[in-house]
Amino acid sequence: MSVLEQLKKFTTVVADTGDFETIAEYKPQDATTNPSLILAATEKPQYQKLIQDAIQFGKSKGGSLDDQASWAMDKLLVNFGIEILKIVPGRVSTEVDARLSFSTEATIEKAKRLIQLYADAGIDKKRILIKIASTYEGIRAAHTLETEHGIHCNLTLLFSFPQAVACAEAGVTLISPFVGRILDWYKKNAPGTDYEGANDPGVQSVTKIFHYYKQHGYKTIVMGASFRSVEEIKELAGCDFLTISPKLLAELAKDNGKLAQKLGTDQAVQHDKQEKVTFFTDENAFRWEFNQDAMAVDKLAEGIRNFAKDGNKLLSSLKDGIQKNA
Repeated sequence: MSVLEQLKKFTTVVADTGDFETIAEYKPQDATTNPSLILAATEKPQYQKLIQDAIQFGKSKGGSLDDQASWAMDKLLVNFGIEILKIVPGRVSTEVDARLSFSTEATIEKAKRLIQLYADAGIDKKRILIKIASTYEGIRAAHTLETEHGIHCNLTLLFSFPQAVACAEAGVTLISPFVGRILDWYKKNAPGTDYEGANDPGVQSVTKIFHYYKQHGYKTIVMGASFRSVEEIKELAGCDFLTISPKLLAELAKDNGKLAQKLGTDQAVQHDKQEKVTFFTDENAFRWEFNQDAMAVDKLAEGIRNFAKDGNKLLSSLKDGIQKNA
C-alpha cells in the first residue's frame, strides 16, 4: 500500500486545491479552497465557463459595478464549490472575503449569502464549511453561525493555542492549524535550529492542540494544513483530518514505505494532561495571550493580507469581465 492509502486508514484526507482533475485523481473525502487556489484555477482555460457564469450572474443583480462584482465573486466561489462537490463525497470549504476578517457582523452576512447561493443550486448546507480567518471577530462570527443558523465553519489561518482553544469553546465544526507557515517563520527568525521530524514547530503546535481537544472532550475537528513536506504529514498521521496539496498527494501516492500512526484519541488522553483554559468568553485574555506569540501575530496578519490581495485580483478580473459584457 502507498503511504497515501495507509494514511487514509486513520486520517480523513482532504484535497487542498481548486483543480477538479487533481481532486478526482486522489479521491479525498473533502476539499478546501481559498482565494489563492481559486485564482490559480481560474487561469486554466477549462474553468472559463464558471467565470462567465459568475459574471452574468453578477450583472443580473444590477446596481453599481462594485455590487455586481461582489455578487460575481461570491457566485464564482460557489460555482467552484458546486463542481468540487460533484467529485468528493463529503464537504467543501468556501472562504469568506478576507477583508471582512475584523467584522463579526459582516462575516455572518457574507456566510449566509454564500450558503443561500449554494441552496439556490440545490446544495444542502451540511456539505459546506464556511472558511473564516481565526481572528477574535471571526471566531465570534463562527459561534453565531454554528449555534443560531446551523452553518458549519472552518476556522483558518490558525497559528496559536489561544486561537484553537477559543474555537473549541465557540463550538466550531473544524479548525485548520497551519503547519508549514509556522515552520517558515521559525526558519526565518531562528535559523540553524534542528526542525526535522517531531522538532518541527508546526507539527508540535498541531500535536498540542490535538491532545488538548481530546483530553477535554471537544468535538471540533483538527485539520492540519499548509504542509511543506511529506515528512510533516507523516508526523501528524492520525490527526482527525489533513488537507494536502496536489504535489504532496502525488508524493504520498508514490511512496510505498511503512507509515506509523503518530496521533490518536487514546494516546492523547494518556499524554501529559494540559490544564483547561478559557479564551472565547474573555476577549482581553485572548488578545493578550495571542499577542505574546510573535509568530502567530505575524503569520495571521500576513495570511489575511495575502488572501485579500488574491481576492482583489479575482475581483478586478470579474469587474473587467462585467464591463466588457456591458
